[in-house]
Amino acid sequence: MSLHKIPVSVLVVIYTPALDVLLLERADKAGFWQSVTGSKDTEDEALAETAIREVAEETGIDALQYDLQDWGLTNIYEIYPVWRHRYAPGVTKNTEHVFGLCVSPDVAIRLAPREHLQYVWLPWQEAADKCFSASNAEAILQLPKLIEV
Repeated sequence: MSLHKIPVSVLVVIYTPALDVLLLERADKAGFWQSVTGSKDTEDEALAETAIREVAEETGIDALQYDLQDWGLTNIYEIYPVWRHRYAPGVTKNTEHVFGLCVSPDVAIRLAPREHLQYVWLPWQEAADKCFSASNAEAILQLPKLIEV
């Protein structure tokens, strides 16, 4: 594994058939709510593998038991200055690939305490409003359109 984070990540919007969305509160930034997110561990790790690994690490959910969907959305954004030290010198942008994961409403959630303080299920519009990340909020707002396909 590299000393620096790879500036390629996944965002996984976890939701129920009723369109309730799971949000996690970051441990390193209280009040910052988000979907599951994380960077590739290696350059050759497939994006779906990254998504499956991050979902398991952050929520305890086995994404292989559900229908993980690559939504075909990509966001390129400026890495927040507070987190740039994790990346190689000069790296300021990250490319994020968006996935969706529909789970049963009674799925058990097991947080990684070093990463997240608490979780909440919210109707999709409320979840979008609560996200600190604009790209995360936008992905959640696309949810009703993306699952009609």
